[in-house]
Amino acid sequence: MTEHKITKLDIILKDLRSFVIAFSGGVDSSFLLHRAQSLRSLRIVAVTIRTPYIPVREINEAIAFTKTHGIDHKIIDVEFPEIIRHNPVERCYMCKKILFSKILDFARINGFEHILDGTNADDKSEFRPGLKALNEMSVVSPLADAGLTKKEIRTLAHKAGLELWDKPAMACLLTRIQYDTQISDGMLRMIENAEDLLFENGYPGARVRVHGDIARIECMPGYLEKIIHDPAREHLIDNLKKIGFRYISLDLEGYRTGSMNPGTKEI
Repeated sequence: MTEHKITKLDIILKDLRSFVIAFSGGVDSSFLLHRAQSLRSLRIVAVTIRTPYIPVREINEAIAFTKTHGIDHKIIDVEFPEIIRHNPVERCYMCKKILFSKILDFARINGFEHILDGTNADDKSEFRPGLKALNEMSVVSPLADAGLTKKEIRTLAHKAGLELWDKPAMACLLTRIQYDTQISDGMLRMIENAEDLLFENGYPGARVRVHGDIARIECMPGYLEKIIHDPAREHLIDNLKKIGFRYISLDLEGYRTGSMNPGTKEI
């Protein structure tokens, strides 16, 4: 079944011929980019948007991936859009409209016919307001169109020798903050520094959700017991407080999508 989906993916990519891939550095867009590159006859470029609410580590990993695989890669810098500075409920829709308009401009100026993204088949069944914006802008999602699920993409990425095949899903830093909250650059850096600290201490994919001066840590599956019994736990707490948080809490439910708003689902 997966082989049939890969064949369908290749046909879609070949038919498109010339395109920009919106490249986040995540598993989905990395696999899509790698697969498109392997077809050789296509005219492609990876474009990564760099904003204050995208973790620097994600940008660096995107740069490293394209360099390793010899893929043409461009970075577009975008300032924090003031329209989403207060983290509105429509944030994802508004953000996609703004960021992908930059990619559309790039594509037009450089003669690319289409814009592609890494949306997969599973994403279509979740609450993702950003997908509405992508549909309105005629962004093509080949992985979803081929019916490839997240699990299948990870398996295929592993078979292709991509080291990031088991990389945890990431999302912009705005998803760590409650809706209708005025966001400062300092708040974003606190979240980023806290998650980098957890990553460096063996907790990949951990989320630091912010509630005032409280950091609520959501660990990925399998890491909850580890962090509770970690001999370096006090050291972690001290460093998180140095970053600027007054209280450090561990969410016993662990990582889950949409925990900042139980009425919606997003990562």
